[in-house]
Amino acid sequence: MEKKIVSSSPHFHSGRTTQRIMLDVIIGLSPAMIAAVVLFGIRAAVLILTCVAACVASEALSRRVMKRSQTVGDLSCVVTGILLALNLPVSIHPLIAVFGSVAAIVVVKQMFGGIGQNFVNPALTARIILMNSFPSRMTHWTAPGTAFGADAVTTATPLGLLQEGTGELPGYWDLFLGRTGGCLGETCALAILIGGAYLLLRRVISPVIPVTYLCTAAALSALLGRDPLFEVLSGGLLLGAFFMATDYTTSPVYWKARVVFAAGCGVLTVLIRAFGSLPEGVSYSIVLMNILTPLIERAVKPRTFGKPKAGRKAGDPHAA
Repeated sequence: MEKKIVSSSPHFHSGRTTQRIMLDVIIGLSPAMIAAVVLFGIRAAVLILTCVAACVASEALSRRVMKRSQTVGDLSCVVTGILLALNLPVSIHPLIAVFGSVAAIVVVKQMFGGIGQNFVNPALTARIILMNSFPSRMTHWTAPGTAFGADAVTTATPLGLLQEGTGELPGYWDLFLGRTGGCLGETCALAILIGGAYLLLRRVISPVIPVTYLCTAAALSALLGRDPLFEVLSGGLLLGAFFMATDYTTSPVYWKARVVFAAGCGVLTVLIRAFGSLPEGVSYSIVLMNILTPLIERAVKPRTFGKPKAGRKAGDPHAA
């Protein structure tokens, strides 16, 4: 008699590993990293390498202290380091970047069990921690092409200029190419779109969250009398929509839940920008929606196949 093997699902494996997915994300972030170095100089490369090294070391040491198996090889800590660096101004002190890296990996990620168990995005949460701990350092912006010591020129971000109502706003072309002040990875929209397109083509991310996020933000901006295209191209909206709101661990699984999640991110982002004391709201919006993700999934969880709708008996031939 032929021996039958009974096992739980899944019965098929796509061959895609966490390491492969994270490598694709790193490749997708490469245009933004290259643009950051081109626009802000070698100091940007040093800051990115500092954050990556600090995140890798933090993960390796924390896993060792907690007596857990090492997970550095899955490259998720590398992605966290890159994302954190891209959310920092080029003028930030390296030690502050290291502090943020340790907070992202040890506090936000490993203390909750490691990859797949953190309920908020580590890089964005670390950025919020740094913004509240070092507000002046985190809002000291340098003009592209001048990030070299004494020659550095202080500037304002496009959203900062819009909020203050002072100075001439940059044009769409400047926003698209990154000729404005801001964090390392948020200024060049072209680089982010190239990286986002790569992730979509590789099917690493679904278009549901970024498209819904961007469309919601643009629509609400228009309703409030703000320039939708300027809002989309400014700040960290594109970076957040493609690379952080789509995080597997902290975003919903179900399609309808993703729409609700992304729409919430878009609404909160624009409301914070329009009425908050901060000119930018992407970080807070995504983290707040991360916290609400379990409730969203519970509210819009799809009905189990074959289960009758509420109010109908199981024997009802019209029950779906």
